[in-house]
Amino acid sequence: MGIASDFVLIVIVGLLGGLLARAIRLPLLVGYVGAGVLVGPYTAGPTVVQIHDIEQLAEIGVALLLFALGLEMSFRDLKPVRRVALIGGPIQIALTCAAGALAGVKALGMPVTEAIWFGAMISLSSTVVVLKTLSAAGVTSTLASRVMIGLLVVQDLAVVPMLIILPQLGDFDRLFGKLARAMGIATAFLAVVVILGTWLLPKLLRRVLAWGSRELFLVSVVAIGVGVGYATQKVGLSFALGAFVAGLILGESEFSHQALSDVVPVRDIFGLLFFVTVGMLLDPGYALAHPAQIALVVLLIFLGKSLIVGGVTRAFGYVNMAPWIVGLGLSQIGEFSFVLARSGVAAGLLSKPTYDLALTCTVLTMALSPVVSGMALPLGRAWRGWRKPTKVPVVPDLAREKLDAHIVVAGYGRSGRAAARVLGAAGIPVVVVELNHAEFRDLSSDGLSGVWGDVTSEEILHAARIESARILLITVPNASTVYLSVERAKRLNPKLVVIARAVQAHNVAELRRLGVDAVIQAEFEGGVEMVRQALVRYPYEDAAMQRLVSGVRDEFYGGAG
Repeated sequence: MGIASDFVLIVIVGLLGGLLARAIRLPLLVGYVGAGVLVGPYTAGPTVVQIHDIEQLAEIGVALLLFALGLEMSFRDLKPVRRVALIGGPIQIALTCAAGALAGVKALGMPVTEAIWFGAMISLSSTVVVLKTLSAAGVTSTLASRVMIGLLVVQDLAVVPMLIILPQLGDFDRLFGKLARAMGIATAFLAVVVILGTWLLPKLLRRVLAWGSRELFLVSVVAIGVGVGYATQKVGLSFALGAFVAGLILGESEFSHQALSDVVPVRDIFGLLFFVTVGMLLDPGYALAHPAQIALVVLLIFLGKSLIVGGVTRAFGYVNMAPWIVGLGLSQIGEFSFVLARSGVAAGLLSKPTYDLALTCTVLTMALSPVVSGMALPLGRAWRGWRKPTKVPVVPDLAREKLDAHIVVAGYGRSGRAAARVLGAAGIPVVVVELNHAEFRDLSSDGLSGVWGDVTSEEILHAARIESARILLITVPNASTVYLSVERAKRLNPKLVVIARAVQAHNVAELRRLGVDAVIQAEFEGGVEMVRQALVRYPYEDAAMQRLVSGVRDEFYGGAG
């Protein structure tokens, strides 16, 4: 059956790996990578035959993942992080390249040319792994996540000049001309894609929808994502980057939500292919022959990249937990290092031992990345416990107010904005805490007082006068942020009433154990309200309807709403 049998094998083994990972509470992608090792060419048992063809299919998975991310985001989402991305991104790449090259020469004994290649490879982080981790945690919309995404976009763009510069090491005669030409073509092409896409794609999808075919709409959406990616690849940029741009363009239209809903199942299947192919590249024999060296290099990569990326994030004004989340979140090596490694081998500038070392470290850091990134908040809390608290700037208007028995609203997104508006109309004093500076700037125009910062910080809670507050209303869609803010706010004000949002259904019981007085699960409440509206129109007795709704709520929330 050829590639068909390989595809079936990958899906079945990937399923088994995913089930095992879920059973031992590891991220699914770790199970997928482990499954790839089992069906790879370096282990006994069932083996994928058409490896190159499967790798080509896996590239579609990368493209669809970035396309879906673009649909979820908008240009407005990236605007607040453009400075750290466009300036901090190149700084991070340069520092990581230099540190990696120095370590390659001094610690690993590599020739200078190979050490530069090695530094360039480890400077790139994995867009696929990071997005999969953020998506699984449901935190793609947080400020730290947007910083990571902005840096990843710049890293993906940096692959183009790297592929031009690195093969020319030792021969710089025509380097600058080639580089200028490639960057000019890339800029012009992306500008054309954005301009034409903004005008053409919505018209195309409106025409498709007018025919009333849901299937044709899905095909059109997928064709847009991979088609723009393929065209981008033809002009020398990455396939995945073009798909991301296409997603951003389509994300500004009214079709973004339905397109995202339709494309997610296709994305997940092709994403499984990608992670399995990553595992197939790992040679357990090489890893078993050099365990100490590999362990040391992997540790240094995680440590070095975390310090550099986190330091750059902090230098650009992101404080509290953001440097920890961004630094550890981008500490792995990315999939584009495979492209650089193959280019180096083809050019005869990268030896087999260096290639094997880089490849093994890439696979291991990608597989371990979810575990490492999960350490960000515990490490950040420990660090903040050791260091002295710094003075937190308070909004001047808030500093002049005499607040007592007020409500602190954590988050000024859609839920927080609605809550603050209703509370203000009721004449109740409100203080909003918001970390996203773009959202925070809207407070003054809406006539509200607030503090800019991370609500998990005790200093920020002090600034919001949590000690004299009556209620803390947490609307942020991030489970870790909710847990930390509840814990610290209750410590500062034991009598505080806390009303918190549960990101997932299983968070309800955990929040109850933390002492949250009222837990709200947005999706559940939306479903209950829809049913209530349906019963009203039957008609249905009000008393019976209230008993029914109360019973469902008691069952879901464990006896209290």
